[in-house]
Amino acid sequence: EVYFKNLSKQKQKEVMEKNGNNHKLRVCVATCNRADYSKLAPIMFGIKAEPQFFELDVVVLGSHLIDDYGNTYRMIEQDDFDIHTRLHTIVRGEDEAAMVESVGLALVKLPDVLNRLKPDIMIVHGDRFDALALATSAALMNIRILHIEGGEVSGTIDDSIRHAITKLAHYHVCCTRSAEQHLIAMCEDHDRILLAGCPSYDKLLSAKNKDYMGIIRIWLGEDVKTRDYIVALQHPVTTDIKHSIKMFELTLDALISFNKRTLVLFPNVDAGDKEMVRVMRKKGIEHHPNFRAVKHVPFDQFIQLVAHAGCMIGNSSCGVREVGAFGTPVINLGTRQTGRETGENVLHVRDADTQDKILHALQLQFGKQYPCSKIYGDGNAVPRILKFLKSIDLKEPLQKKFCFPPVKDNISQDIDHILETQSALAVDLGGTNLRVAIVSMKGEIVKKYTQLNPKTYEDRLQLILKMCVEAASEAVNVNCRILGVG
Repeated sequence: EVYFKNLSKQKQKEVMEKNGNNHKLRVCVATCNRADYSKLAPIMFGIKAEPQFFELDVVVLGSHLIDDYGNTYRMIEQDDFDIHTRLHTIVRGEDEAAMVESVGLALVKLPDVLNRLKPDIMIVHGDRFDALALATSAALMNIRILHIEGGEVSGTIDDSIRHAITKLAHYHVCCTRSAEQHLIAMCEDHDRILLAGCPSYDKLLSAKNKDYMGIIRIWLGEDVKTRDYIVALQHPVTTDIKHSIKMFELTLDALISFNKRTLVLFPNVDAGDKEMVRVMRKKGIEHHPNFRAVKHVPFDQFIQLVAHAGCMIGNSSCGVREVGAFGTPVINLGTRQTGRETGENVLHVRDADTQDKILHALQLQFGKQYPCSKIYGDGNAVPRILKFLKSIDLKEPLQKKFCFPPVKDNISQDIDHILETQSALAVDLGGTNLRVAIVSMKGEIVKKYTQLNPKTYEDRLQLILKMCVEAASEAVNVNCRILGVG
């Protein structure tokens, strides 16, 4: 990495040309929601900063374009990115069928966009159903896919979607050593896996906003102090919607009893999200003096809010990943993040089935300060990813090769193998004897013919031709090539 950074621009171009990238790499970044944009934005800034190497096309779809979720496409525009295409792909509904229909709608709309853009590579993040539609479209249209955050393990259907995208993707950027090992165990080519860390950590670890009190007051009120408020972010678990709704209801009851100022973010677009919003309204959260319910907080401000919170509670991946960078205590509820690597700041409540259990977790965690964790990154992911993109050889075959473990030799036959292992006739004019043999490519004699050498030239020639005809007939029977030597 250091070597590549220190190369002159001309030398970097020579490295790219050697790898088949003698033109600017056309990169399509597709973002579906506020969460994946926080991971993709640092990469997009990096790509935009090197116009001599890259062309960037931004495609926006999913919940970015829905008012109920804050019209978060605006933050992409505020970051001064040109949005090439907006695709309305979310089918409204409260069950699993709505997610399936949303994937289908995205699959209908994406081919036209990709035909117009013709990207060299598409960057897809994570494990959302929108991302599955993106990866499926790109794979079927022979567009190379770079998948961010593959190899991780969590709960719900997201796990299956993440691994499905891994199988469709040609290149992988993972965040932890364990994730890298999981990808290798899934038979992905090690040469196409980059252990870079999480791109959002590049921004997290460099965040030095001195006016964090101003941000806290904007979202939580003038009288709030640092370490004296809670951030709550909970999503439906699509494999057990009813239980996740009940768990959210218990969480809100516990937070009301705990009596601390709380910022509650609306859930993701998933089956069951509307029911969770109804639970919030039923309990009067939007009008409760201790609560602030919001659809979206810009990532830069969200960083400051969780960094100085007394606690974060819910089942968002942000809690077990990004928040560890600040040592903020986290209460992880339910099974949505089961299997994630976490720091010591995370307290798991696997069976959040009573209000008392959640309330006890709040009493244990609130106001603590833990050591900062860098499990998911060291703040240098983007330079590694950009270098990785520059090294991609566009002349390499598009078809993926999986690194399966060795298996027992197949006993079926292959004609090319037969022709290569038994291939030629050999003639030895000799002294006492004339010899003709069918010889394999490995130098093994398959069959040999021997006759006494006649005394006259004419007799020798006649006999050798007769032996060759006999050997050639036999060679055809054993599927040999016959090599004529004049």
